[in-house]
Amino acid sequence: MIRMFLQSMILGACPVSLLAATLGLTVNHTFSGKPLAIGQAKYSLASGEHVVFSRLSYLLSGFELQREDGSWLVLDNQVAWMDAAIGRSKVQFASVPEGRYRSLRFSVGLPMVDNVREVTAYEPNHPLNPQLNKLHWSWQTGYIFLAVEGHLEGDTGFSYHLARSPNRTWIHLGFDVDARGRKMLVTDFDLATLFNAPQIVSIGKDGVSTHSREGDPLAAKLKQNLPGAFQLRQVIDLSPLSLVKSGKPPLYLPEKHTPVSLYYNRRLPMPALPEDNPLTRERIALGKALFHDARLSANNEMSCATCHLREHAFTDPRKFSVGIDGSVGVRNAMPLYNLAWKKHFFWDGRVETLRKQALMPIEDPIEMADDLEMVVEDLSADASMTAAFAQAFSPPEITAEKIGLAIEQFLISQVSYRSRYDRAIEGRVQLTEQEQRGFHLFVTEHEPRSGQFGADCFHCHGGTLFTDHQFHNNGLVPGMDEGRSRVTGKKEDRFKFVTPSLRNVAVTAPYMHDGQFATLEEVIEHYDRGLHRSPSLDPNLAKREALNLSAKDKAALVAFLKTLTDEYFLRSEP
Repeated sequence: MIRMFLQSMILGACPVSLLAATLGLTVNHTFSGKPLAIGQAKYSLASGEHVVFSRLSYLLSGFELQREDGSWLVLDNQVAWMDAAIGRSKVQFASVPEGRYRSLRFSVGLPMVDNVREVTAYEPNHPLNPQLNKLHWSWQTGYIFLAVEGHLEGDTGFSYHLARSPNRTWIHLGFDVDARGRKMLVTDFDLATLFNAPQIVSIGKDGVSTHSREGDPLAAKLKQNLPGAFQLRQVIDLSPLSLVKSGKPPLYLPEKHTPVSLYYNRRLPMPALPEDNPLTRERIALGKALFHDARLSANNEMSCATCHLREHAFTDPRKFSVGIDGSVGVRNAMPLYNLAWKKHFFWDGRVETLRKQALMPIEDPIEMADDLEMVVEDLSADASMTAAFAQAFSPPEITAEKIGLAIEQFLISQVSYRSRYDRAIEGRVQLTEQEQRGFHLFVTEHEPRSGQFGADCFHCHGGTLFTDHQFHNNGLVPGMDEGRSRVTGKKEDRFKFVTPSLRNVAVTAPYMHDGQFATLEEVIEHYDRGLHRSPSLDPNLAKREALNLSAKDKAALVAFLKTLTDEYFLRSEP
């Protein structure tokens, strides 16, 4: 049941025929023809409601070009993921035969074969990799075809997810293009049309959420409005653009080294491992030694492992960790596992690589308070350490950069995937009735309109990693720590922190970025009826009032969460 995946391969360019053109599609995300400002601008709907959009993300497939004679050219294996919040708006079709074309058609959504296909083998950058697009339902079959989320005035959230095969929607764009060289089709996807025509969508009347269950009139309205929301604006003739993509060459890789593959559960998505730091046995071993080496601190008494204990899934059971001089931190130490799937580190995501994250606590004055130059000097005086660096790097000289690369590899190698929940999914053990009830609550929407009364955990903690790795305001009472906005400078990111994985959550107390909850019961009570409403509150929380879970349901949730503990990982050799 366990697969061994090799390092990501660097893809070369595909040769383009001399008689082929490159055609591209750019989608401008708009509202009434003006650029859509995700999380910033307030928009007026035909219903009289005023909204701020926080998410517009969707999948396109089935691209076909219509020739002059009316026949259709199928652009094989073309699928695209678009996301307005991150400016993802382009898809390119290489090797299109030269000639005149008069229209393009494609669908919002996927054909059945792709919607039900096993997703875990997709390359990290493939648009259908669920870790990339965050549009897969994981426990339910299939993808979300279109996700539109946001807030009404008064901080009520809405979450519209158009999905399921009957709701796959075809878009048709007419034009007259002579496909030679490189052309770009520019179209608008206008949310004003999606909400206003031909059917007026009222969030207050039609509902604050939909998951497109059969017979849902709200999903039917969205599907009816969707084709008209796409409008072709212009065709741009661009200069030739190279299709060559080159990867990053390995850094300091010695001639003799032992490649290592990353082992993980077959249901986890494929991670994007660093191309310039391919896993080797020598670097992982060196990173492990450095992680436990107290010489990385100014008083030679504190290592990374001091505040990241394996028996607690590499986190700190204290509310805040204590530095070498007794200084107390301001955030709870995060657990360190399954980091190969993360793209941002620390609670506020201020660092984008593990190698940088590993070095920052060393020089932080309230943590290890050391100087990297002094650390390099101390390690260089140790013959065993210089020998270990010589095995892992060429040239062998110890540097701060190499310290970061080695610790990065050790942290990437810490993968947790063998909990009792995993064994149950594999059919090796059986969850109790209470645990099964907790799982059902966990993955079920809280949507009274459609008779759904779940705990609604899966929006942020969905998938086999039990995290979306995104930043959310989860309704804590605001304090001095404004979280993600300190990094981005955007007010819409105030009080947003990254979603931690719920794997091993039973041993990672205390909870939240500030460690304010000591037990899982307190966490569940917060989500049940303790949410603080504010403009940046996540839409999937803001769309509802209290869950009103029974004591029995709360106990079932706790029971399920405890099945996520990976005893094998916690007992592994330090």
